[in-house]
Amino acid sequence: MESISRAIVPPEGSYFLFGPRGTGKSSWLRAAYPDAFWVDLLEPELLQRYSARPSSLAEELEGDKRVRTVVIDEVQRAPDLLSVVHALRERRRSLRFVLTGSSARKLKRTGVDLLGGRASVATLHPFMACELGSRFELSAALRTGLLPLVLGAEDSRATLRGYQALYLKEEVQQEGLVRNLGAFARFLEALSFSHASVLNISNVARECTVERKTVESFVQVTEDLLLGTRVPVFTRRAKRALVAHPKFYFFDAGVFRSIRPTGPLDPATEIDGAALEGLVFQHLRAWNAYRGERNQLCYWRTRHGVEVDFVLYGPDGFFAIEVKNARRVDPADVQPLREFQSDFPAAHVLLLHRGERRLNVNGVNCAPCDEFLAKLTPKRSAPFG
Repeated sequence: MESISRAIVPPEGSYFLFGPRGTGKSSWLRAAYPDAFWVDLLEPELLQRYSARPSSLAEELEGDKRVRTVVIDEVQRAPDLLSVVHALRERRRSLRFVLTGSSARKLKRTGVDLLGGRASVATLHPFMACELGSRFELSAALRTGLLPLVLGAEDSRATLRGYQALYLKEEVQQEGLVRNLGAFARFLEALSFSHASVLNISNVARECTVERKTVESFVQVTEDLLLGTRVPVFTRRAKRALVAHPKFYFFDAGVFRSIRPTGPLDPATEIDGAALEGLVFQHLRAWNAYRGERNQLCYWRTRHGVEVDFVLYGPDGFFAIEVKNARRVDPADVQPLREFQSDFPAAHVLLLHRGERRLNVNGVNCAPCDEFLAKLTPKRSAPFG
C-alpha cells in the first residue's frame, strides 16, 4: 500500500525495535534509514552465514568505514550477533544499530542482556486512526483490524486467516517454543474467548483440555511473541475490594476475529463488542508507547462487578474510559464511571459509543468512538479533553 507516515519517534542512538509480524517494521526502517547497512535474517542464506560466523559482521563493517547505521532485522534468529554488536559499539561510537524483532523470548532465553541496558527499546504497533487519516473507517477496522500487512493485501481476510498459521510455523514451531503445536493452536482459540475479558487460566485450560501450568506458559509465550498482553487492575489507593485477575487483549482487532471461533451460539453483538473494546485498547497502548510508556494502562473492577474498561494513570494525567458497542447511551451505562469518579474525583472520565453525537449523560461526557480514535495522537499529552 502507499506510504503512510507513522507516529513513532525513533530513540536517540542505538535501539531495539520490537513489534508483531506485519506491523511494518522493515518498511518504516527502510524509509527512515535509506542508506543503512542492512542484515535481513529472514533470508536463509544470511541467517546461515551470521549464525555460523557472527564475527563476519564485524569484518564487513570494519571494511567499510562509511557505514553509520546498521539495521539487523529479526535479530532474535541469530542472538549471538548481539555480542558482536556490543563489541563494535565499544570500538566505533559513531555506529548506530537498530535491531528489530517480533519476539523477545529467544533473546531472554539465551541470557542476552539487551546490550547491557545501553540500547533503548521501542515498539511499533498496528496503524493508529490518526496515521490513516481519511483512510480510517471504524467498521472496516473492526472486521479486519489495522495491521499494515493486512491493509496492504489484495485479500485482507485471506491474509488474516493465514496470519495465525504464519506465527505458528515461523515463530512457534521453528523456534521450538512449545512441544505440542496442536495444543497451542487449541489454546489460542480458547484464549480468544477471553479477549477484552478477565483472564481465568483455569477456564482456558478446561476449554482447550490442557493442564493449567501449560496454559500459564502458553500465555507467557503469547506475550513474548507480542500477540497479546495482560492488563492489570488499577489498585492505587483502592477504596473498595477489587478483583485480582488481569484482563487479556490480542494486539489487533482483526487478529482477534481471525482466531475467534464463530457459530450459531456466538452472537455477533458479543464479538463486535469485544472487537471494539480491543480496538480502543490497541490505540491507547500505541498512544502510550509512542509517548515513551509514561503512563500505566489498567482497568478497574470491583468484587461486586462494577467495571471501567480502561484507566490511564501517569505524568500525562488520570483518565477513565468506558466503551459501549451501542448507538444509544442509557444512564446505567455511565454509572461505572460515576462510581469510579466518586472514588477518584481527580479522574477525567469518558464513555465511547457507536453513535454520531457528543452527549452528556448524568454529568459524564460521551463521545463517538470513531471521533475519539481519529483525534487520539501521541502529539497530544492527553487522550481526550
